[in-house]
Amino acid sequence: MESLAVDIATMTRTPLLPAHVERLRRCGTEKLFQPGEMLADFGEEAKSFFYILDGKVEAVDPVSGERYGEATLGPTQFGGEISLLAGGMALLGSRAVTETRVIWVERDELLQAMSEVPEMSDIIVTVLAGRRRRLLESNRAGITILGADQDGTLRDIASFCRRNRIPVRTLDIDDPDREEYCDITGKVPGVYVGRKRLDDPSPRKIARMLGLDTAMGDEVIDVLIVGGGPSGVAAAVYAGAEGLSALVIDSHAIGGQAGTSSRIENYMGFPTGITGADLCWRGEVQAMKFGIRFAVPRSASKLVRREDGVFCVDLEDGSQVCARTIIVATGVQYRRLPLDRLEAFESNGIYYAATDVEARYCRRTEAVVIGGGNSAGQAAMFLSRSAKHVHVLVRSNSLAASMSDYLSSRLEKDPSVTIHYGTQMTDLHGDDRLEAITIATGDKTRRIDTHGVFVMVGAAPNTGWLSHLVELDEKGFVRTGREVGGNSAYETSQPGIFAVGDVRAGSVKRVASAVG
Repeated sequence: MESLAVDIATMTRTPLLPAHVERLRRCGTEKLFQPGEMLADFGEEAKSFFYILDGKVEAVDPVSGERYGEATLGPTQFGGEISLLAGGMALLGSRAVTETRVIWVERDELLQAMSEVPEMSDIIVTVLAGRRRRLLESNRAGITILGADQDGTLRDIASFCRRNRIPVRTLDIDDPDREEYCDITGKVPGVYVGRKRLDDPSPRKIARMLGLDTAMGDEVIDVLIVGGGPSGVAAAVYAGAEGLSALVIDSHAIGGQAGTSSRIENYMGFPTGITGADLCWRGEVQAMKFGIRFAVPRSASKLVRREDGVFCVDLEDGSQVCARTIIVATGVQYRRLPLDRLEAFESNGIYYAATDVEARYCRRTEAVVIGGGNSAGQAAMFLSRSAKHVHVLVRSNSLAASMSDYLSSRLEKDPSVTIHYGTQMTDLHGDDRLEAITIATGDKTRRIDTHGVFVMVGAAPNTGWLSHLVELDEKGFVRTGREVGGNSAYETSQPGIFAVGDVRAGSVKRVASAVG
């Protein structure tokens, strides 16, 4: 663990060049810190950057208050991690070990300097992103979720954090590693921030605490991108590169449905594959480098067009965001199956994503995946690594029309996976948590004992919030292009509103197409 902490601090030895340091001097000020003085505290807004001229700085564990492993920084190195770019919460504290002299730069000044000096920007972004990645991999963080194995709400929070690349430590209620937290947690399930238990935790409260639910106030921005999947993130990158002010909102996580894919193997440039979350995270960091803001969980509920041509989107919490241009990138969502007690078992055995968070709840047990598309196939392959056996339920008699050949071939050859063609789930069994399901193939029924059913069927477009301002097709997808009066292939029937990705009528439902 200590070697990992060293990696967090010294992710790269590539120093900033003298010209870069001089640029920082012009927009910053020199500060002197005495031994034991904090340069940054866990939980405060990450709004400043420091470059060390002399001295030594250590990372501070938010729980113990001691040095985080052996993580230290010295002359020519700089502090912070990726939350600095978005102005989010500092996830580790920084403390002077010896008398330390630094160049201190405020966030806005740093972003301006990075935009002017791309080579400096590349070095800083690489280090900051690398530190976030190591924090995620370490399973040691200032936020601890204890008892998600016992509580559906905590499972939702764990999923929200993992999908949004928020470093958290997840511990089962009887996990031996819980002992080091005994003095603060006892044996009470909950979310612990540093040494304090969070009251009534929820994804929204976590987002607000971390600064992820950006408040816009009365500002009218250039572009509002509704939906944070691959198409929305790609739009953000290009908007930022063109110097536009833009905000991306998503109802759950940046990455959208693609963010739940455990392995994408047909995206150019990644010959060994990449998770959907990692792919979208790279895009998010790229957009943040250009000053783009992201806000989750934020859902659009209504769209209006003012007399001056500005569009305003009402959000589910009663707030409003106004922009000169709207990009609809809300994609599609898996359909809810019409089964009794389905809602009661959601997050308690019924899941709509298959990440490591959900997979841990069906280790060494049977898992069921419902669906015949690529997302279902990727979920089945991923779950087969930890589940005792994976059952894939497909309503049709073939996967040829709905799943890529490389995926269907692997599933059919994998002894730990059984594909049930012409089959659907008919009943759910259990009290507080899903214990079993009944499936039907023709007139034959079968019971499968399982704690994890992963529903990945249907493709209902998220377009109800558009308030009839744009033309939809008969299935609810957004029509675009010349045939509806658009000036480009992506403009809708309403000038100033564009649609990209899966929500667009006639689009190819693939990540590469959405990004393009």
